[in-house]
Amino acid sequence: MDHAAAQRRLKAISGHLLSSVDDACREEARSLFFNPTAAEFVHNQGYSVVLPEKLNTGKWNVYRSVRSPLKLVTRFSDHPEISTVHENFVHGVESFRDYKYLGSRIREDGTVGEYRWMTYGEASTARTAIGSGLVYHGIPQGASVGLYFINRPEWLIVDHACSAYSFISVPLYDTLGPDAVSFIVNHAEVQAIFCLPQTLDIILSFLSQIPSVRLIVVIDGQDEKIPSLPVAAGVKIVSYSRLLEQGRRNIHPFIPPKPDDVYTICYTSGTTGTPKGVVLTHKNMIASVAGFNTNVPFYTSDIYISYLPLAHIYERANHVALAYYGVSVGFYQGDNLKLMDDLAVLRPTVFCSVPRLYNRIYAGIINAVKASGALREKLFFTAFNSKKQAIANGKNPSPLWDRLVFNKIKAKLGGRVRFMGSGASPLSPDVMDFLRVCFGCEVIEGYGMTETSCVISAMDPGDKLSGHVGSPNTACEIKLVDVPEMNYTSDDQPYPRGEICVRGPTIFKGYFKDEMQTREVIDEDGWLHTGDIGLWLPGGRLKIIDRKKNIFKLAQGEYIAPEKIENVYAKCKFVAQCFVYGDSFNSSLVAVISVDPDVMRNWASANGIQYGSLEQLCSDPRARAAVLADLDAVGRESKLRGFEFVKAVTLVTEPFTLENGLLTPTFKIKRPQARAYFDKAIADMYAELAASDPESKTKL
Repeated sequence: MDHAAAQRRLKAISGHLLSSVDDACREEARSLFFNPTAAEFVHNQGYSVVLPEKLNTGKWNVYRSVRSPLKLVTRFSDHPEISTVHENFVHGVESFRDYKYLGSRIREDGTVGEYRWMTYGEASTARTAIGSGLVYHGIPQGASVGLYFINRPEWLIVDHACSAYSFISVPLYDTLGPDAVSFIVNHAEVQAIFCLPQTLDIILSFLSQIPSVRLIVVIDGQDEKIPSLPVAAGVKIVSYSRLLEQGRRNIHPFIPPKPDDVYTICYTSGTTGTPKGVVLTHKNMIASVAGFNTNVPFYTSDIYISYLPLAHIYERANHVALAYYGVSVGFYQGDNLKLMDDLAVLRPTVFCSVPRLYNRIYAGIINAVKASGALREKLFFTAFNSKKQAIANGKNPSPLWDRLVFNKIKAKLGGRVRFMGSGASPLSPDVMDFLRVCFGCEVIEGYGMTETSCVISAMDPGDKLSGHVGSPNTACEIKLVDVPEMNYTSDDQPYPRGEICVRGPTIFKGYFKDEMQTREVIDEDGWLHTGDIGLWLPGGRLKIIDRKKNIFKLAQGEYIAPEKIENVYAKCKFVAQCFVYGDSFNSSLVAVISVDPDVMRNWASANGIQYGSLEQLCSDPRARAAVLADLDAVGRESKLRGFEFVKAVTLVTEPFTLENGLLTPTFKIKRPQARAYFDKAIADMYAELAASDPESKTKL
């Protein structure tokens, strides 16, 4: 078939590629896709292929992974019989029964030592006992079960029990306030809650307001210290160990879920309003994990450290994949300040994190290098630049640099990490390149949402270009939709731009009890509108450039994406956290900086500045000027546009945390809350700017 004929035939069938077609048509389409004479016509972008959404529109706008051009992935290719999260764990147990699975350092007496391990088989036995215990207490099939505690082995055992007995797991963020927890428990009609002794008191404080709850299970609770409630309360409180024993004595057969049954309801805390319950099915989760793991497999020899919140879909999806591959999972102690010690003991091979931590690693190493003396600093940057250039050129860097410089840095994460993953928010290209050089491993950035069962796109292994989030997950397809009010269109040159929309088996079932908000994000053709703005780079790579919801306009009409600027300023040595603010009444941006205490003190000492406290230092005009100068230098290096530079800063010692209401559980800034929290500081900065520039149009 010649090129023109291939074009005509492919065009005739292209409109059917996104729906069911008969085998003969599918095979013909497959041959055309991989026929060199038709390559130009099908728009093979390297990592992605582009298809028309509908026949005869003349618009090729739907991107799929080059690994799934004709049929989206729905299950693991080597085990297609796995259709639920329950079957996934059964596969893990049957394949890796005697392998180490769940490890923790905390002993029963509360002391900390080496990791102690539970095998896949032992975890399976505990899962059966916990599930049987819930059935014993009358929790019915399809009931919601709340998990109100941080990462530890029991979290996964309870989650596995929920899957095996067709309960719906409902994570309750341990840092949520009582009002939000009460709302979620009532909204999801939770009937059983697993908690720790310290969260039991919170639950008891509003017990009368959560009438659906029938059972509370206290992990680490001592039976003699667990309070008893009057029979009239209708709620039983038992220890986790007691529930295990009750389940062992009353083993109940599994109640396996179906693929379309609800696996979990994940409540996104968001930045405004009440939490929304994202309903995910077993089919959603298996498709997402199977789709992502077509290009990033794990191995039974891998060891993973679990410290990212299991209540977040990022960590949750990781664990479904880990169980499939028989990976060992070690849990942190529960204290982020002790994470480095846990890493040194566990020595993981797989490390997944968020840009916030990677930025701190980057800043910490750079600051240490600059403080090490001129000779060592020169050696570091010589080694860094040499290794970076070799990696970019696809060559093997000299092992000498690792021995002289980078092995000491690798040891910070245990020395064995072979894979690093990043998600939740954009990672700076500079930090990405830095991690690749210093840790000498595969570093992959991904992009996803709770509503898409995690991964929408991810970088392909071996792709050395940074500053993007890769090609589509093989389990979904992506298109960009025009946003004319922001001047983003799919016809933009040199790169198509628009709102990122996603479709496929990973898309959530809807918001629980909220059909209106579900219809707002999923259109009639099944496309989920993410609210994120992206563009397509060469090779079919997706780049996130904006956010519809967080965009604001300055007085002169320029649109601002504050998260982009905050990610740039995160590289400033003084900055622990950053909140950039602006609005349509003002022509300049201002920022509130939560400072790095050690860097501030070292700066003051080096400049001969006496101070009585860190708070006093942060109020010193010289300190503010130094921070602003460093922000300007970082901004110029990252090529921020003139109106994207902040013109005034307020320095604070208090970090932005979940506890003070400034961060979501996924460590995103709650912008309306931060605006209110720093209202006076923002007003003072704009007043200062107005006073220094009488001709300014800035208004308060």
